[in-house]
Amino acid sequence: MARAHNFCAGPAALPEPVLARAQAELLDWRGLGCSVMEVSHRSAEFMAVIEAAEASLRRLLSISDDYAVLFLQGGASQQFSAVPLNLASATDTADYVVSGQWSKKALSEGGRLLQAKAVASSEAASFSYVPAQTTWQLSDNARYCHYCPNETIGGLAFPWIPSVPVPLVADMSSVLLAGPLDVNQFDVIYAGAQKNIGPAGLTLVIVRRSLLSQLRADCPASLSWQLAAENQSMANTPPTFAIYLAGLVFEWLEGLGGLSAIETLNQRKATKLYALIDSSDFYSNPIEPSDRSIMNIPFTLADPALDNRFLAEAEQQNLLNLKGHRSVGGMRASIYNAVPESSVDALCAFMTTFEQRYG
Repeated sequence: MARAHNFCAGPAALPEPVLARAQAELLDWRGLGCSVMEVSHRSAEFMAVIEAAEASLRRLLSISDDYAVLFLQGGASQQFSAVPLNLASATDTADYVVSGQWSKKALSEGGRLLQAKAVASSEAASFSYVPAQTTWQLSDNARYCHYCPNETIGGLAFPWIPSVPVPLVADMSSVLLAGPLDVNQFDVIYAGAQKNIGPAGLTLVIVRRSLLSQLRADCPASLSWQLAAENQSMANTPPTFAIYLAGLVFEWLEGLGGLSAIETLNQRKATKLYALIDSSDFYSNPIEPSDRSIMNIPFTLADPALDNRFLAEAEQQNLLNLKGHRSVGGMRASIYNAVPESSVDALCAFMTTFEQRYG
């Protein structure tokens, strides 16, 4: 059976070559007679896996030794708590830019642990644009500034990197590895794996080493970046299979030609889909064109009564997971790295014929 065209926002599609290799190695990994999930995380064999994965990620993003690379358990939402616990005290102030549901959740969790301040927000306009930095009301004494470069739910992305006088923290769960990135412009980057990195259950943290000593005394050991860095991400048993798969994804990306090559492909996919939407009176996208995501593309139909029919007929064509987030409605196509261009072509063809029938 042919694989489906999978537009899931996460857990998202994984590269077929990665899945095929994992399948081939599942029962007998490296001639050991067992899977990678069944060996000690402290064995020489698995240590080679995590070391190779880190080295590959460092090559892809040109990460210097000024930064620690951590492979942690849990999702990115866990880092909503870890960020303030590792960078500030309960009486400190931290700035948050609110451009969508995920940065709003980060602000809410930050507010439980310190003095979190929303310095800019586009919520009044349904998160349809990125707040210009000239409008931000930055604090004089903030310990860090947090933002989300790509909001998966609303399909909004920052077309620029903020410049702030304090450590810059970015939730890059849905955009990390989608293209080249100057890591040196950030102090903390964190990302849940289930978009462009690997399976759910793994979170990457890239943190400037000079910040590791700032954690507060009541930071739980399980959330301490310093402890994780001192123990090579093995203060406790790490998510070994997820790390193994992430390493295969990094290897796959390097084989494609790195992040410049995947960015070219991602831009081409997004351009095709946005062009179809913009040329139609039947489909529409609510985001300011300059602030549109190339990873997550929401769209609505002129007649919402057709939504369920659209989804049902799409599924008949093996076009899966196109329903928009419950807080937004409509449709959403998430076209991460592992979604092939042929899947976007199939979606565009379906959308064209659907409009011809019902428009």
